[in-house]
Amino acid sequence: MNDTSKSLGRSISRRLKSAPVSAILLIIGGVWLIPNIGLFFQSLRTPAAISESGWWTAILDFGSLSLDPYRNLLASPIIVRSIWNTFAITIPSTVLVVLISAFAGYALGCMRFRGRDAIFLGVVALLVVPVQVALIPIAQLYNRLGIFGSLAGLILFHVGFGLPFGVFLLRNMYSTIPRALFEAAKVDGAGHGRIFFTMALPLVSPSIASLSIFQFVWVWNNLLAALVFTRQSSAPLTVAIQQQMRNFGSNVDIIAPAAFLLLLVPMLIFLAFQRFFVEGMTGGSVK
Repeated sequence: MNDTSKSLGRSISRRLKSAPVSAILLIIGGVWLIPNIGLFFQSLRTPAAISESGWWTAILDFGSLSLDPYRNLLASPIIVRSIWNTFAITIPSTVLVVLISAFAGYALGCMRFRGRDAIFLGVVALLVVPVQVALIPIAQLYNRLGIFGSLAGLILFHVGFGLPFGVFLLRNMYSTIPRALFEAAKVDGAGHGRIFFTMALPLVSPSIASLSIFQFVWVWNNLLAALVFTRQSSAPLTVAIQQQMRNFGSNVDIIAPAAFLLLLVPMLIFLAFQRFFVEGMTGGSVK
């Protein structure tokens, strides 16, 4: 990177750290959080309080807040089962995509073999395939295989549609690693297995964390695929909330805390891994 690029980067960094810019960003962040704050207060209010006034009135009246909505939520067998189903779908879908993408990305980015570029072009082409186009064909396939309505079917769907982006992201990150490192390791007698686990994988770990966050949040919040491929026994939390919406007037004390829990888990995961997320998104931008 030349001196002009370095000076430009320092100039932008100084401007972003200035007091006016920080104040503007703080205001934007506060406005962005208003719906989340409203959902939090709404989840702690009784149905009677919700029908009488807006959530903002609870800010000055903490006595009206109660944990009863969460107790009612955890007392509902349908909601509890849907929470377990959500974890049972999201965790394997995320782990499988990360593992397969890590190996496939290394092969496409660091190994030399015939047809490598064609395979990568095929992966890039899969990125533009809309999910909606594949719903009916996959549903018919699952019905023939006998896995329609099962957790395994929904996991396979998320893995299949998550892999193109995962392979694309990690392949590009592996490609930024200097070739001299691999050549030096090969001179010392290291094979691809040792290079992958001891050199390549640690260097792209921020991107792997970013991919994990992307995949987890997408699967956790996915409603469309869950509506198509699950039954009541395998429905995740998104479907359970959608079903409660049909009787909104009588189930508002369940919908609000369930929606906040649906929001809370991805938010906690992002906050826990935000440093790796930023590093993963910017790691390949500068050599």
